Amino acid sequence: MAPFFVLILSFLILRITGVLGISYFDGWESSIRGAVALMFLFSATAHWGKRRPDLIKMVPLSVPKPELMVTITGILEVIGAICLLIPFTSSIASIGLALLLIIMFPANIYAARKGITIDGKPTTPLFLRTILQIIFFAAVLLVG
Repeated sequence: MAPFFVLILSFLILRITGVLGISYFDGWESSIRGAVALMFLFSATAHWGKRRPDLIKMVPLSVPKPELMVTITGILEVIGAICLLIPFTSSIASIGLALLLIIMFPANIYAARKGITIDGKPTTPLFLRTILQIIFFAAVLLVG
């Protein structure tokens, strides 16, 4: 849920800064692009922080080297977030991040079904997680 709140809150803050005179964020497109980038940067921090062991537990047993997969997906989230902000690479980053969301979704299904916790809190229930995933997917494609 936290990435969703980061997405919404950062979008609102960026839009307000646009209204207050920061010309880059004067339109909704640049504000949502910045918000999506911030969301991915936020979620990437879990790949190396105290929640890392929980993310590793989320990786389905059929996936080899879960520690490496968590590291790789975190790196891809950071690269994708940065590339979203560069006009020349934003379209490719959008497609890449959309694919990353699809590839990582089975880990969310696995975590929900196994009752895995993140930072001591239960993972988002599968139905709600699916809705959030659709919102994230749409936002990523929208900014591309």
